[in-house]
Amino acid sequence: MPKKSIKLRVIFMGTSSFADAILAALLANKYNIIGVYTQPDKKVGREQKLEKSAVKITAEAAKIPVFSPTRFDATEITKLEAQKPDLLIVAAYGKILPQAVLDLPGFGAINVHASLLPNYRGPSPIQNAILSGEKETGATIMLMDAGIDTGAMLSQKKLTIGPNETSDELSARLAQLSAKLLLETIPQWIERKIKPTAQDDKKASLCQLIERGDGKIIWSDSAREIHNQYCAFFSWPGIFTHWEKASALVRIKLNKISFSENNLPENHRIGEVFETQEKIAVQTGKGLVFLEELQREGKTNLKIKDFLNGNPDFIGSILK
Repeated sequence: MPKKSIKLRVIFMGTSSFADAILAALLANKYNIIGVYTQPDKKVGREQKLEKSAVKITAEAAKIPVFSPTRFDATEITKLEAQKPDLLIVAAYGKILPQAVLDLPGFGAINVHASLLPNYRGPSPIQNAILSGEKETGATIMLMDAGIDTGAMLSQKKLTIGPNETSDELSARLAQLSAKLLLETIPQWIERKIKPTAQDDKKASLCQLIERGDGKIIWSDSAREIHNQYCAFFSWPGIFTHWEKASALVRIKLNKISFSENNLPENHRIGEVFETQEKIAVQTGKGLVFLEELQREGKTNLKIKDFLNGNPDFIGSILK
């Protein structure tokens, strides 16, 4: 790696574990990170304890100044300008940066995006690729502009998605791929050996913003679609359904499932829970979902046999 790139005054902006892997790679390769911007500590759990982002923990361990502005007003932009950054690197930060920030560094602002742009622009490309049943995704290193992931691309690399790969697993692999691609790209960009490639906006697709309610299962969907939903939302928000018990709807989270695309010869109603070949299945619009681990709201996670021991009337019910 050229000494020139290491001497750069780099500001890093990121929040998630994906971003943390990028920061760790930059530090391991002796990049001069003069400041780190990340989202403010957030309250988590029943006790609402403040939790630092993964990026903040790494930055503090490396004794790098950490900043967590709620917005980039004139005062914050002045503070950033005073640090005299040569390059801004952004990865899963969670904030839209104003043009005044993007214009500060001499070598611009680079974004690390976990998709093959222009596909899946937006905040949740990994989950949306799995949700859509994609077989392939990748990493894109791009220059930032005022739009959302619309800037010109510097480099791109593909990655195959495994058939049962969860968003957490895919995110970890994409982080490593992205870090390697970024380290290859920065020196070439600094030495002006890369000509940015404009994105084709006509081929662009946008990510949906994931919310807690998106984990609700629609049993008329196919078993494959429900399994994609399970893999995409594995860590958050998870997938769930409702079981009518004693005239009340009980929320049940499906923590482990498998599926078959084939229906059985006998007819079952959509959402019906039944036993087949020592497995507990739910009829979907096409195919079967097999229940392996369930969790009633406010209760502990249980393997399906243990769940049925306490809830034998679950068999034969219609999930909603």
